Amino acid sequence: MIFSACEDKDYPAGIPELEHHYYIVYVPNNNSEVSVNRDETDLLKLPVQFYSSFTRSYDAVAHYTLLTTGIADPAVLGEDFEIVDANGNNVSASDGKYAITFPRAIQATDTIYIKMLNNPLPGSRSVQINLEDNITNDFRVDIFSTAFRRTLVIN
Repeated sequence: MIFSACEDKDYPAGIPELEHHYYIVYVPNNNSEVSVNRDETDLLKLPVQFYSSFTRSYDAVAHYTLLTTGIADPAVLGEDFEIVDANGNNVSASDGKYAITFPRAIQATDTIYIKMLNNPLPGSRSVQINLEDNITNDFRVDIFSTAFRRTLVIN
């Protein structure tokens, strides 16, 4: 027979090495694929959740990137889609990374917006939109392996 018991541990509040450690994940909390028609005129919305239990004097910044490595028919930024803000204005990447800022590191939801460009070339194209770790001297924004990637398929 095998017996097991749950151990009641008293974890201290305020572990210094975790006080400035946050998480960002896609909502829902999975790595699902999203399909959209190339002629879609509404902005595609990819919601994200920023987890924090604090209010800080600094803004926490999360990053995401576009990945097409290993994709047979990659979607092309500027031809198939654009990364935009809620008003449809183009958002630029810095060193290949897009940023989402969470003022004062307060827990919040935000959205990655994507505009389809109705590329007339036939066939489906794909791109992965991956949340990434952002480690700075002041904070760390980490990801969950179960909810850091959205594969976008443009039909």
